[in-house]
Amino acid sequence: MSVREDRVVRVAVVQAAPVAFELEPTLDRVAELAARAAADGARLVLFPEAFVGGYPKGLDFGTRVGRRTADGREWFRRYHAGAVEVPGPAIERLATIARDGGLTLVIGVIERDGGTLYCTALTIGPDGALLGRHRKLMPTAMERLVWGFGDGSTITVADTAVGRVGAVICWENYMPLLRTAMYAKGVQLYCAPTVDDRESWLPTMRHIAIEGRCFVLSASQLARRRDYPADYPLDAALGWDEADAILIAGGSCIVSPFGEVLAGPARDSEAILVADLDLDDIARGTFDLDTVGHYARPDVFRLVVDERPKRPVVVAGGEAGTDPIG
Repeated sequence: MSVREDRVVRVAVVQAAPVAFELEPTLDRVAELAARAAADGARLVLFPEAFVGGYPKGLDFGTRVGRRTADGREWFRRYHAGAVEVPGPAIERLATIARDGGLTLVIGVIERDGGTLYCTALTIGPDGALLGRHRKLMPTAMERLVWGFGDGSTITVADTAVGRVGAVICWENYMPLLRTAMYAKGVQLYCAPTVDDRESWLPTMRHIAIEGRCFVLSASQLARRRDYPADYPLDAALGWDEADAILIAGGSCIVSPFGEVLAGPARDSEAILVADLDLDDIARGTFDLDTVGHYARPDVFRLVVDERPKRPVVVAGGEAGTDPIG
């Protein structure tokens, strides 16, 4: 099989922990890890879900059905304070990191928009331009207490210097219709930032790579108790109160369009996984399987995707581009 050098892209997946609830130290970590990946020749680097802002593993925010506690509200205030606004100073810092490394940067952030937080994946180009902002459509289980729901307007696949890049966050990857929408947008580098560290995650990533005939990059956090604030409440019965206790164990990987594991899964330690991707493998794969092309049956099945933004307040007769009333 011939390989055209101009079609080979080196990518990196970062498995690490942020400084939870602390914005500036976390951005310093992003800069350090991204620079290491760039020094290894990576042109795209993927960070885990909720890397900037942190994933509140094990925290219930003092919530029971019909009851909220003052301590829980204070933890939400702290979480809200450590989130980022898009655009904003933190995004400018991420843009600088991407420019400095000549990188396409895909990174999970906790986004603050007014009083609501969103679990968001940003795609930033090597020139620092914001190419994509995807808000998680379906927070899972207790995540719904602290994160809002994205809408179809942020389902994004961006043209980048390394190919067509899109992000699907954690258990969104179990939404078949969302995956189909991404395939229809021509995603080539399918990024799956996550905190799911279960053994079942790797077969999920392999399935998506085969189904979508795309490269799948998944970055999970590797987080220990010491990565969280000293007063962060955790269940001692689970052993999570020990400084070295692993709260999120990783499982990051890189998979080819044929389901081959090119790197990983990395577990129980910090890692930067690197792989060289032959983008021509995408065409080789769609020869016999294109689920939104010759392998589709639009006479039987059709997917309608509503990509209109769903704003809660719309001004009638406002500026062009605002939602219609209806």
